[in-house]
Amino acid sequence: MTYTTDILLGRITKTNGFEGAVTVKLEKVFIENIPQMESVFLEVEGRLVPFFIALSEYSGAGTIKLKFEGYDSIEKINEFTGSRVFLTTIIFQINQDNTQDLNGYDVFVDGDKLIGTIIEVISNPGQLLLSILSINNRNILIPFHKHFIVSIDKPGRIIVMDIPDGLLEIND
Repeated sequence: MTYTTDILLGRITKTNGFEGAVTVKLEKVFIENIPQMESVFLEVEGRLVPFFIALSEYSGAGTIKLKFEGYDSIEKINEFTGSRVFLTTIIFQINQDNTQDLNGYDVFVDGDKLIGTIIEVISNPGQLLLSILSINNRNILIPFHKHFIVSIDKPGRIIVMDIPDGLLEIND
């Protein structure tokens, strides 16, 4: 499987308790939408290092408590304070077989700006288009291209996209 680690979950701000847990200040997009996680990558001395999660608990106020497998003391985990935490996600392969399942997904841009809900995936020669019913009841067409996808949260039925400037305005 191929993984991507370019989705920043947050930053470790401090240790939490004496049994090796840390507090992670979440990025704005994840404050009310914490993904299911089995593992994450920590940026340690400029390198991304994988860690398996033993405990994940939302603490409120935009923070989450994480405990990593094999780290059971404050001494072991203390060195990671200040480290950035990245999500590990399987790179989504775009093809005709899996796009119809996207109907009903909410689409966000700029991390937390809802633009609407996918009502149809249109297959054009050489390109797939997402037909999105906007929050203003307008139909918006956006190319469904892997370079525009930031993340796909299947359980939450959410797609976060980074689309080129002006693309939404074309649909006005």
